[in-house]
Amino acid sequence: MRDNVILWWILTAFFAFIGVVYTGWNILAHPDLPLVNQIEWVGTVALIFVALMSAMIAFYLDRTHKAQNGELPEDILTSDIDDGDPELGEFSPWSWWPIVLAGSAGIFVVGLAVGQFLLPIGLAIFVVAIIGWVYEYYRGNFAR
Repeated sequence: MRDNVILWWILTAFFAFIGVVYTGWNILAHPDLPLVNQIEWVGTVALIFVALMSAMIAFYLDRTHKAQNGELPEDILTSDIDDGDPELGEFSPWSWWPIVLAGSAGIFVVGLAVGQFLLPIGLAIFVVAIIGWVYEYYRGNFAR
């Protein structure tokens, strides 16, 4: 995580520098215009905001790294891949319910864009899919 913090601070400095260069270049390229019109505001504001967002991510990662009170396996040169491989839980590779759930979300979004009559259909499929996914281990071959 320490390397990520350093990379984000480098990105912050890069985008801040490029924002200053971009703004200065536009001012020098249009000397006949008033100062307000010399600056190309969309690019300048976008580069400043990208620098601020990079700084926000770097600050968050730095605070998170300091709150952990230790090094992550990714930061230790002698660590193995298995050291940073936690148990994530149990997943069903044979389950079709996530596909049905994604289809219901797709129908719902198409209903927002095309016709509102699809909204209750997408919602009904969503309810069936989420109940099926939650209770798939309570019946059938994989019941516990």
